[in-house]
Amino acid sequence: MKIVKINEDNCVYCHLCEVACITEHSKSKDIIKAFKFEEKPIARCTVEFNYPVSFSSMCRHCDDAPCVEACQTGAMHRDERGCVVVDPDKCVGCWMCIMSCPYGIIKRDERREVWGLSTKCDLCPDREIPACVEACPNNALTFEEV
Repeated sequence: MKIVKINEDNCVYCHLCEVACITEHSKSKDIIKAFKFEEKPIARCTVEFNYPVSFSSMCRHCDDAPCVEACQTGAMHRDERGCVVVDPDKCVGCWMCIMSCPYGIIKRDERREVWGLSTKCDLCPDREIPACVEACPNNALTFEEV
């Protein structure tokens, strides 16, 4: 399985990974429309910064995946690619996945009709290379086999 690998030495805190993520997961897939005219955007990766270190933080798609184990409804599961993903139709917003994630990566998606369902990195299933990796100008993010 391929995952996004992070090289914090190359990260310059530009947030382009967040912008690319928001745009890719928007309805329009257009950067201007996504930020100005669509519902509140949510990035599935977050740039962490503590000078002089910065890096993009996102789901690690753990082998043991505590979030999958904690999910009572089966909403958090592995897809056919082996990636840990959320089925929004099954998620009831209990947030057990959020509490069990050792990296604190899973977020509440407050945009949905039922407030606070879980959302996280899905490795952009419709793309060959995730949007965050493609947008990173310094190779701080790479898409590699593990």
